[in-house]
Amino acid sequence: MIHHSRGIVLNYIKFRESSIIVRIFTEAFGMQSYIVNGARSARSRGKIALYQPLTLLDMVVYHKPAKDIQRISEARCSFPFTSIPFHPVKTGISIFITEVLTKLLREEAENKDLFSFMFNAIQVFDHLKEGVNNFHLQFLLKASAYLGFKPDSANDFLLQLSDYGLHLTTEDKERKIIDEFLSQPLGDPLRISSTFRRELLSHILRFYQLHTDALREVKSLEVLKEVLS
Repeated sequence: MIHHSRGIVLNYIKFRESSIIVRIFTEAFGMQSYIVNGARSARSRGKIALYQPLTLLDMVVYHKPAKDIQRISEARCSFPFTSIPFHPVKTGISIFITEVLTKLLREEAENKDLFSFMFNAIQVFDHLKEGVNNFHLQFLLKASAYLGFKPDSANDFLLQLSDYGLHLTTEDKERKIIDEFLSQPLGDPLRISSTFRRELLSHILRFYQLHTDALREVKSLEVLKEVLS
């Protein structure tokens, strides 16, 4: 049966000579795998560009609930990026975010609130001029609300970590930063030290690990450290 849906591309793997299997978080069906025939062929005229990480799509798809791999009838980019593929820091952050989302959403069913948050967040990220280095921190803290385990405040965040023997050494101004990341609009340009940024990211990932088994290893952390150094 044919359906219309928006989608967020996460990643793809090569399949046979010229095709790919792409993982897309869709608005209508949650996480889905799609086969795209001929995407890597010389005659595809750049079709593969539609399936780069975080690309936002409008799609017409064939969907059969019992199938593991679905098919795409039509796809077009709904929001052409102006900076993410061309900005080294944004590219590194997008690689990290994509890996985290791929692990988190592996079995995610339809979640329109989460989808809407992500779809809008990616557009904010592409337009962002200030606070780029902190985007992944605020993104993860805010995304936790749609995954069911957002901390109520900085104190709640730190208390949950301390219950598991983890202690983040924070001054009042650092607690205030965490509170602002939780409450302010996505992309709020807060100034924080690189040391605190690294420490906070480590604890955010640990916070996620307390609530989900999905993030045991994040390989792109090294890429992220490189671009933010």
